[in-house]
Amino acid sequence: MLENKLGITDSAELARQEEQISKKKALSLFEGGILDNLEAGKTASLVSIHKALFEDIYDFAGKIRTVNIAKGNFRFAPVMYLEAALQNIDKMPHSTFDEIIEKYVEMNIAHPFREGNGRTTRIWLDCMLKKGIGKVVDWSRVDKEDYLLAMERSPIRDIEIKHILKNALTDRINDREMFMKGIDHSYYYEDYTTFKTEDL
Repeated sequence: MLENKLGITDSAELARQEEQISKKKALSLFEGGILDNLEAGKTASLVSIHKALFEDIYDFAGKIRTVNIAKGNFRFAPVMYLEAALQNIDKMPHSTFDEIIEKYVEMNIAHPFREGNGRTTRIWLDCMLKKGIGKVVDWSRVDKEDYLLAMERSPIRDIEIKHILKNALTDRINDREMFMKGIDHSYYYEDYTTFKTEDL
């Protein structure tokens, strides 16, 4: 159970409130044109998105994690190497579809936040796709199980996740309904397993 600004001690209630609040925040980012003004593919932009989504819920909103986290048998980037990993990701190119997905995969491995990485990085991904190739992902066309398995394998083999996301691209980049469909769908993927954390 994560400490939160809402004073909620029930995990199910926290999840409901988190979803409701972060959806409203995401819509504000979209309708206010804030996402269009962020520099695509930069960690600073990812941090800004995370802060906007979760600042009313968590003290750590927009802050790089200070704990090691793992999911199942997979450990995300150790805290001691996280800053260097993020600097390297910033330097990665993102002008083609393949480059953008490779960068997305590396950011998923980094998993820079204590909570909310999935939602934040998918918005960040769409920012890169929109500015780089004039497309975004229609998440309603992405099968949950295929996506999860492909993301688990992506550090070793990214061809699967590239195939899945490429087949779900749409040119409806300024469509509010499409954006919100992605936000709604993101909760379908978020927190699909429990993270283990180790405070440093």
